[in-house]
Amino acid sequence: MTRAPIPLVIDDLSHFATHLRTHWPARPVAQTEALALIARAAGYRNHQHLKAAQPMEPPLDKQALNRVKAALSVFDSDARMVRWPQRASVRRLCMAWFWSRLPDRIAMTEKDVNTILKANEVFGDHVLLRRSLIDHGLAKRTLDGSSYRRIGRRPDAEERAVIRNLSERIVT
Repeated sequence: MTRAPIPLVIDDLSHFATHLRTHWPARPVAQTEALALIARAAGYRNHQHLKAAQPMEPPLDKQALNRVKAALSVFDSDARMVRWPQRASVRRLCMAWFWSRLPDRIAMTEKDVNTILKANEVFGDHVLLRRSLIDHGLAKRTLDGSSYRRIGRRPDAEERAVIRNLSERIVT
């Protein structure tokens, strides 16, 4: 999954800049060390403390919960899609599940994509799912169809709820 942005509000920019200038090493630093230095300059113990201080995600409203519930109802207890949903808003949430099953930053053949889709559906139309991934902007393919790639993006709150729920259904 792609990384989520972490907002950082700096109350005193002068203090922040001074702290960074005095604590930044002369040698090049790795990304994790740079994140820790920035977090400390902002008043946090480390980068993890900064991440943990972020507000919790607000609960979904009633309509969003209904869409999530409708999306989850088209999957069986093993997180496999058993039927194609009629509503477009529900299909969008269902496609997020298939998007999450594709490997990130890896080019795949049509056969690779079909294998993943077939493993996560039982209604027998992996071609519809593959096309829908492209139509919803969740994956892209070359013009000749020889290579597929998952689009890197952060799922919205409803999509995350569907992905989280279906992930819990998978027996490892």
